[in-house]
Formats: sequence, C-alpha cells, structure tokens
Amino acid sequence: MTLETGHRSAPASEQELLQRAAAVAGQSLAELAAMLAVQTPADLDHNKGWGGQLLETWLGASAGSQPTPDFPELGIELKTLPVDTAGRPLESTYVCTVDLQPAPGGWHDSLVWLKLQKVLWLPLVTAKNAPPGERRIGSALLWSPTAEQADILQQDWEELMELVSAGELEHISSRQGQYLQIRPKAANSRALTRSFDSDGNASLTLPRGFYLRPAFTRQILQHHFH
Repeated sequence: MTLETGHRSAPASEQELLQRAAAVAGQSLAELAAMLAVQTPADLDHNKGWGGQLLETWLGASAGSQPTPDFPELGIELKTLPVDTAGRPLESTYVCTVDLQPAPGGWHDSLVWLKLQKVLWLPLVTAKNAPPGERRIGSALLWSPTAEQADILQQDWEELMELVSAGELEHISSRQGQYLQIRPKAANSRALTRSFDSDGNASLTLPRGFYLRPAFTRQILQHHFH
C-alpha cells in the first residue's frame, strides 16, 4: 500500500477527525507506516513531506493539491509541527505558496486566511539526529486564531502582499512580519517561476511561501497545553 492507494475516507465530523488523531497519539511514524503498509524512509533528504503525507492518509485528508483546507468538508487544515523533546517547535510552518501575480482581493479572500481559520496541529516529537521513523506523534490540537492573533496575521499579510504587488519581492526579508513571513520555497535555484519587478517588467524568481514563525506556533502550543 502506498500513501496514494492507502487513502482513507474523509472524516464526517470534527469528532471523528479528533478520534482518528487520538488513536495514533504516542505512536512513532514507523509504527503508523507499518499500519498503513508504507515503507519508512531512512532520511528525509528526498522525502521531506513524508510524515505529513502519512498523517494525511491516516486522517483522511481529501484536498490533495487543491487550494483549500486539507479537510474541505470541515474547513480544517492539517499542520504537522516538528518539536523537540521539550515541546519547542523546531522550524517555521509552511502555510501556502505566495501568488507572485496576485489577483484583486483582500485578506479575507486570501488562501492564507482560508487555511488558518481552523487548524488541526499535530506535534511530531523529534529527537536530535533521530531517523524519520522514530518521530513520535503528539496529542492533536484543534485551533482557531483569537481576534488579536487574526489581526496581527492580517497586518503581516497586508504589509507583505503590498510589497509583492509593487514588484518589491527581492526586498522582502524573512525578518519581516510578526507572525507571518515570506521565504523562498524551492529546494534549488533551477526551480524558477514568473514574477515582475517594480517597473512592471516580467522576470523569473524563486517561488516563495508563507510561513508561520516558530515563536508563534510555540505560543499556540503553550496556551493549549499549559
């Protein structure tokens, strides 16, 4: 069984989704892979999204590559979150790609807001230098941003998209944005996409993605678990 052929039916409710997540809490990714008859890779060099795909399969995520939340019927996005043994996030969390030729529309029309309105966070406890299969699935957390968090996310998005729309992409730094940042997404410099410069001339550049800062996801975990 592969991750594609092992796909389960979509959960019919939030309760069913949380039950599926609770059923594998405490298990390693290798144990879950064995349940799904999926091979566990020795490393993530060429399998970076393997853990997330494995959990999507188990939970029944149905969106695929469509620009919707992973569970479109429930309006819930799945985000796996590698954390250290003390529960601290180890990296930024990818949200979605940045549209480098943005269509008209504001924050509430954006894919970022669509995906962040309701998120099922699944921590993956990751010991230093441990192989992927030893990552352990933590307790799931169903989260929606508070009014204050939503305001800050909106402010970050609007400031960043103003620069994108003005063709100032090359001047955007990962230091910009309190919760939300823009960073290059491609693994190598050959994966270029179409954009435009500040004079409106077409150009090629690295794809960019929206990411949540580790300090923000740590805040989410601390508020829920402590």
